[in-house]
Amino acid sequence: MQTQTDDKDDAAAGKPAPTRLSRTLNAPRAVVFKAWSSAEHVKRWFAPQPYTVPDAKVELRVGGAFDVCMRSPAGETHWTRGFFSEVVQDSRLVIEMQVDGPAGGGIAMRARTEIDFSDAPGGTLLQVTQSYTVLDPAAAAPMLAGAPIGWGMTLDQLGRQVVEMQADAETVTRSVVHAMFDLERTYDAPVERVWKALTDEGAKQKWFGPPEGWALVDRYMDVRPGGRERAEGRWDSGLVTRFDATYLDVIVNQRLVYTYEMHMDGRKISVSLATMQLKAKGPGKTTLTVTEQGAFLDGYDDAGAREHGTGQLLDTLGASLID
Repeated sequence: MQTQTDDKDDAAAGKPAPTRLSRTLNAPRAVVFKAWSSAEHVKRWFAPQPYTVPDAKVELRVGGAFDVCMRSPAGETHWTRGFFSEVVQDSRLVIEMQVDGPAGGGIAMRARTEIDFSDAPGGTLLQVTQSYTVLDPAAAAPMLAGAPIGWGMTLDQLGRQVVEMQADAETVTRSVVHAMFDLERTYDAPVERVWKALTDEGAKQKWFGPPEGWALVDRYMDVRPGGRERAEGRWDSGLVTRFDATYLDVIVNQRLVYTYEMHMDGRKISVSLATMQLKAKGPGKTTLTVTEQGAFLDGYDDAGAREHGTGQLLDTLGASLID
């Protein structure tokens, strides 16, 4: 893999800095490696949400093809075509890629993607380094700008895929990974209005509604001690997710305490305890504090994605309070 010195040399030569990411996945190296080894697996994860992969060709050998077609929610398709230049079983892959520009515009850039697999506590450390040769600067610029986020979301998809692969195996690797976070937001709205946004189904739907690429299948909400809330939907990829909560403590305009389970395709991936506390903060303002403790189960480790996603939801909640 390239070093920081190499990055400085690239910058001095006017080349884009490489994209570097790593993930610790709770699955054996053989399972994570296998997720890269066939079109059947790659089509399930090799794209950031809400993109899907309708077509792919993967030949796991030196010189073998690695071609992936990504489709946007609007139906636009984007091909990345390449080949394996290095294959070390369960340890390392190198893929030489060329990325098409806009339709009819030719190749925007070439990318060399190095993937290293190593043992880590609880699973596999995956390290990805992608370096670039730009052929069409105008076409490549937005791709380069979006590469870190796009790769991050793609590796999140890979994390879900290796969970599914293990669940499909005869022996499931049992594990629990714990995480906790605190988040705080202050809104320009009175406590009563923020409370309604948290507890009224119509008001909550404005900020807790389906993201792009996710279609609502089932929705139910009953906020009272012992009451339940459920939100189930299907991603464009076909993956079905379900949020299933039980309210334990409800103090109007002050506090909510609830537990919730998250499921993917009917499989439980986490159990969490969440507390929401509301306090008046000056005239017409409210501070909302969210504390969550989660147990991520049997190979699923969100690596901070739950905290990030909750933060985005709280920002969307704030936007829904603006007249």
